[in-house]
Amino acid sequence: MDEEIKLIGERLKGLREVLEITAEEMAETYGCDVDKYMAVENGDAEPSVSALSKVAKKYDVELDVLMFGEEPHMRHYFLTRKGQGKSIERRKEYKYQSLASGFRGRNFDPFLTQVDPLPGNAKHAQNSHSGHEFLYMIEGCLEVTIGNKVMVLNEGDSIFFDAKQPHAMRALEDKPARFLAIVN
Repeated sequence: MDEEIKLIGERLKGLREVLEITAEEMAETYGCDVDKYMAVENGDAEPSVSALSKVAKKYDVELDVLMFGEEPHMRHYFLTRKGQGKSIERRKEYKYQSLASGFRGRNFDPFLTQVDPLPGNAKHAQNSHSGHEFLYMIEGCLEVTIGNKVMVLNEGDSIFFDAKQPHAMRALEDKPARFLAIVN
């Protein structure tokens, strides 16, 4: 996981240098202060998929290039077999598997996502980004907080929301929660 995070930071730095963008401008696009952005770029802080998506959209690069270092090539379809999607772990307890990593020019990004339980009643920090998110629960129980509203999703439940609203997710019942997340 640490090596993946460092590689994402190196790709962000490379993009910034190639486009001759200041760290301040990139931090603004990323949605944080310069110190936090530089920690991500240096591989000392975990990257946010939603923030990477903002950078990818603004600078017209594929999200996959930033996340996985690979340019997608397919234009008509892209098949992902069970368990074969490109994976990234943001944190030990947060895993993403891209379900369309090889398709160019996507308007949204589908992920098979797993959130593992945190110790005690710990919660993830809320984040926000442009666009929308759709979550469909596959297994487990997930607490979703949007602003001050706290909801519990179980298998078969779904939620669609404005991702500009601060939001966070937490697995409940001491078991991982698996869900389909579609982000645009």
